[in-house]
Amino acid sequence: MSLPACTSVSPAELEARLRLHRLPELGPARFKKLLEAFGSASKAISAPASAWRALGLPHTCAQARRCSEIRDGASHALAWLERPGQHLLMWDQPDYPALLAQISDAPPLLFVAGDPGILEKPQLAMVGSRRASRPGMDTAAAFSRTLAGAGFVITSGLALGIDAAAHRAALDVGGQTVGVLGTELENFYPQRNRRLADAMIASGSAVLSEFPLDAGPSPGNFPRRNRIISGLSLGVLVVEASVASGSLITARLAAEQGREVYAIPGSIHHPGARGCHQLIRDGAVLVETIEHILEALRGWQRLPLSSATAQTTETHPLLVLLHAAPHTSEALAITSGWALSKVLAALTELEMDGRAVCESGRWLARGR
Repeated sequence: MSLPACTSVSPAELEARLRLHRLPELGPARFKKLLEAFGSASKAISAPASAWRALGLPHTCAQARRCSEIRDGASHALAWLERPGQHLLMWDQPDYPALLAQISDAPPLLFVAGDPGILEKPQLAMVGSRRASRPGMDTAAAFSRTLAGAGFVITSGLALGIDAAAHRAALDVGGQTVGVLGTELENFYPQRNRRLADAMIASGSAVLSEFPLDAGPSPGNFPRRNRIISGLSLGVLVVEASVASGSLITARLAAEQGREVYAIPGSIHHPGARGCHQLIRDGAVLVETIEHILEALRGWQRLPLSSATAQTTETHPLLVLLHAAPHTSEALAITSGWALSKVLAALTELEMDGRAVCESGRWLARGR
């Protein structure tokens, strides 16, 4: 059963929803049950405890809803929402991401810093090890640059390693990227990526969390947020992961949600490749080039799958230019007359083939 769609909620209803959201032991299913049973969060908050017990809800929920700490937390969230660029998306509102709304345990509330509008654009998730190898980071960056240049929003978890490489690479080409936190927005983790998150927000991308703004960090929240990463996305690409990696949780959730799962293989001697190999054995699409992803998502991508992106001979037009002098991708687009997205795709193929390399924002040809 779904909640009735509406275009707005009253200030009292918004405050009541923020209070419900903070209650202990009240996850998405129980939140939804309350709204369906009482018709609104305002009525649920004021209902007698016996009515809550009749729904099978824990006694702690019914007792806590009137605590001053719960009310103060809701007031704090309302003040947070008054600041520019800070938003709350609710699952029965038209601005809630349509793909995410399809999953069975969609978060009832999403706190978003940045541009919430990009959550409706076609997204591709990229995940992998926090302790990724240098080649793994380079591969993540190469794929992210081309996918972002082709019009996809790159979605990941803002963790160290592969996540951060994917976010940064999308920003580097002027693309958009979404970070889904395993903590609340005000107590950011990891702090080492705080500057990256700020850059994402400032550039028109977004960082979001389902957790109340002042909730303390909890290890269990990181696996929980993975369903949002996969739920927002058309597919999930795992770049490098061990068999114990949380990235495999994201991939499993993606498969359960009916999303595509992609995995990049690696050396049989590298522990970081074993998770990807396991996914491939379980039916994930083996990815060696960007086309393996774009072909599956052809209906969404703007980038033509032409021979121009697959040329790898020394007569490749971009290599001719790079042998003459280093260029930025934008300069290559101007000089060659190609669209920037086409240039980025070709450069990624050349980079993965070992014929070009990006150093300090400029591309150089590499001999073989």
